[in-house]
Amino acid sequence: MKTKIRLEKSDGWYVATVPSLPGCISQGKTVQEAKKNIKEAIEGYIASMRKHGEPVPHVVEVTEIEVAV
Repeated sequence: MKTKIRLEKSDGWYVATVPSLPGCISQGKTVQEAKKNIKEAIEGYIASMRKHGEPVPHVVEVTEIEVAV
């Protein structure tokens, strides 16, 4: 399975989230550490879904939109 992640720098940490897996979040002091940690979080998230008989979501489309702020 391949999925997109989002990385943001916040207070000296890189915070990683997974748009297709709501609530799946991790962090690291470096980009590499954040990527390693989010990979582990994704694996745990999906394992929990399977354990509880929930369907694993499949990414249909990841795109960008422009928002006025």
